[in-house]
Amino acid sequence: MKNVVITGSTRGIGLAMAIEFLKAGCNVTLSGRNKELPQESVTDVSSFKNNYIYVMCDVQKKTDLINLWDTSVEKWETIDIWINNAGVNVPHEFTWLTNESYIQNVIQTNITGMIYGCQTSVQGMLKQGYGAVYSMEGLGSNNMIQIKTILYGTTKHALTYFMRGLAKELKDTSVIVGRLSPGMMLTDFITKDPDGKQSEVVDSKEFKKVFNILADKPETVAKFFVPKILNNTKNGVRISWLTGQKAAWRFITAVFRKNRLI
Repeated sequence: MKNVVITGSTRGIGLAMAIEFLKAGCNVTLSGRNKELPQESVTDVSSFKNNYIYVMCDVQKKTDLINLWDTSVEKWETIDIWINNAGVNVPHEFTWLTNESYIQNVIQTNITGMIYGCQTSVQGMLKQGYGAVYSMEGLGSNNMIQIKTILYGTTKHALTYFMRGLAKELKDTSVIVGRLSPGMMLTDFITKDPDGKQSEVVDSKEFKKVFNILADKPETVAKFFVPKILNNTKNGVRISWLTGQKAAWRFITAVFRKNRLI
């Protein structure tokens, strides 16, 4: 039985992975910025009430991440897997028009928060003698540039560089790190802007066309990720759902994938 901590796991791929880990017999610490786990999420994990806890955590605050680790260890005794999943986006607009508050938020969450999460978990795992840390990639990790999204892409590009470097720093230690590449998913992250309003990208015909070809529901991706994570023993691994070969096949068969998600 593995003990797992996932940041940003109140919805989307974070929650979907938590559910899959619970189904696999793991203990899971869910976390998010709310004081309590949202009721709809409680319903999703209600049948595993003895195998999960929820800890409020704002990843921009290192003290919150340390508390997340300490509270999880107090409950589960050790932590086998830590996943940095918490992330935010910015409004779909040109960079020079983006408000300073959005810029600070995306950098402090996606980069600083991820680094704090790695520091906290790696220090704890080196002390306990083992463990695995993963961080969630996204648009920008593969050098792809998409206009009006480059601030988010910059943070994910930095995440990939950091995790590759961290793997080298942890060479010959008892702790391994890796990256999770989910591809495109149907979540609020895509369909809504940072303020909770419908994102303008949803009204784009071109976006809908590509999204319906390439995207998947988070539950589908989570079912792929979790067994791979549980069985992985390699440092520096990149677990990728939407490979180039898979994407090419989806475009070839695109006629059968129209309007399947949005």
